[in-house]
Amino acid sequence: MKITFIQTGGTIDKDYPHTTKGWAFEFGEPATNRILEKLDPTFEYNVITSCQKDSLEIDDRDRQKLADLINHQTGSKFIVTHGTDTMMETANYLNEQVKDKLIVITGAMRPERFNNSDAATNLGCAIATANLMEKGVFIAMHGIVKNHTEINRDLETGKYY
Repeated sequence: MKITFIQTGGTIDKDYPHTTKGWAFEFGEPATNRILEKLDPTFEYNVITSCQKDSLEIDDRDRQKLADLINHQTGSKFIVTHGTDTMMETANYLNEQVKDKLIVITGAMRPERFNNSDAATNLGCAIATANLMEKGVFIAMHGIVKNHTEINRDLETGKYY
């Protein structure tokens, strides 16, 4: 099995480079690389970047670029790291634009760089889903995985259920 991981930005990939002025987060190397390095997986994978944006800035042009990227890859299993605010919109869009492939979208409530991040757990759930499912669009967050049409989000807590 081979999994293609695609970075789009979001909290999971935010970093605080101490060389900048102010308190702004920036995007850099995909968090997936650091998580997989610790995991030392036995499956084949590659990590590519579609964009590096906060999910509130992702629009349908970005979603189309992501869909085109997935459609032009030879593999059939994809894990997309994404910001939590609009991952459901992206899931719906990809469901319409990509057929006969597995897409699992995940992210984090706190940056992977933080020691209390949920990034590794969420990415682990996404990897498990890629091992068990063949096709469809799923979201893996907060220790659960659901089809994109079945997942909900509590807007007060930010948690998916």
